[in-house]
Amino acid sequence: MASSSASARGAATILTRQLKEIQNDADLPGISCGLVKDSNVFEWEVMLMINDEFKYYGGGNFRARMTFPPTYPLMPPTLVFQDPIPFHPNIYPNGELCISILHPPEEDKYGYESASERWSPVQTPQSILISVISLFSEPNVDSPANVEAAALLREEREGKNKEFRKRCRKIVRESLGED
Repeated sequence: MASSSASARGAATILTRQLKEIQNDADLPGISCGLVKDSNVFEWEVMLMINDEFKYYGGGNFRARMTFPPTYPLMPPTLVFQDPIPFHPNIYPNGELCISILHPPEEDKYGYESASERWSPVQTPQSILISVISLFSEPNVDSPANVEAAALLREEREGKNKEFRKRCRKIVRESLGED
C-alpha cells in the first residue's frame, strides 16, 4: 500500500509541474487548463478554442475533463468532452475521446494499433492536447468512436451531402452559447 501512495505522490508532483508548464506556455494558442478543484491535481478542466480556419469546428470552444490515474505517467489519462459534445468521428456520444495515444500501453487485442501508437510515459498533457487539436483539423474515420459522424463525414468527402458540416456548425454555435 505504501508504494501505491508514493506512486500517487510522484504522479501529483509531475502533474503539478506539467500544469504550470501548459499555463505558462505562450506557444499553445487555443489551449487553456486548470484544476477542477484546487485540492485535486488529478482532474483538469480543459478548454480548447478551435482556430477559425478549421473546416468543420472552426471558432468552437469545447470544454473537457482530463482525469489522470494515480499510476500516471505509466498509464494514460482519460479525456471526456462536456456539453455540448462535439459531433466528431473520434468522440463517443458520451463525450469520451478515442485516440490511440490514450489507449493503455499494451498490444491491441484487435490488431488495429501497434504498441508504439499507444500510450507511452513520454506523452504529456501538452502532447495529448496538441493531438486532440489536430483531430479537429483531420478527423480519423478509419476507427470511429462515433460511427454516425464517421459515415456522414465520408459521405461529405464524396460530395454526397453536407449533413456532417451542418451538425458540426450547430455544435460550434452551441459551444459559443448561440443556440
